[in-house]
Amino acid sequence: MSGTTIEPITRQVKPIEWEGKRGRSVVIERTFPTLIEDLWDAIVTPERLARWFLPVHGDLVEGGRYQLDGNAGGTIRRCDTPRYLELSWEMQGGVGWVLLNLESQSDESTRLTLEHIAEDEAHFLEFWAQYGPGSVGVGWDTALVSLDGYIDAGEAYEPVDENAWVTTDEGRAFMRAASDDWVAAAIAFGTDPDVAKAAGKETYAFYTGTSVE
Repeated sequence: MSGTTIEPITRQVKPIEWEGKRGRSVVIERTFPTLIEDLWDAIVTPERLARWFLPVHGDLVEGGRYQLDGNAGGTIRRCDTPRYLELSWEMQGGVGWVLLNLESQSDESTRLTLEHIAEDEAHFLEFWAQYGPGSVGVGWDTALVSLDGYIDAGEAYEPVDENAWVTTDEGRAFMRAASDDWVAAAIAFGTDPDVAKAAGKETYAFYTGTSVE
């Protein structure tokens, strides 16, 4: 699977006040070897999004509703082509928000910052206590790995079966490194190190289908 190195990725957890409510956000930054217009198009064009992420349906304009197959849906709250996209992220009765910022780094690269915000409400905090930020972050990590592979290969890209990939040595090594990075981000956020490490083990076990060590 292309793009599985851990080094180009920055991971962060931070407190945030969003629309008058306290919450926390998981932030991932990664650079892609393409122009900003191409990266934006790969994210917002349904035919291209389905190649590396999921099929999407709905009224795909600012203010419209979208639905990802078998995943989240919500409202497209803001769309500033080709630099900023803001979505509500509604799934399993919970509501969060996803913000995407794109910034040209050169004629050959674009920096993507993905921020996933969740309100500090009881159900979410219970989930966070068990899995930590990796519960959200590792899912986005794998999506961005897929995006990197698609940008690299173009229409020749063959989508990877993630369920099979995480059983390989490469997949598990990436999941381990990503989970460990989210543990470090949780500790920097202020989580007790022992609690953060336990949550990191739960996250790794969840994504790889293994038992908690």
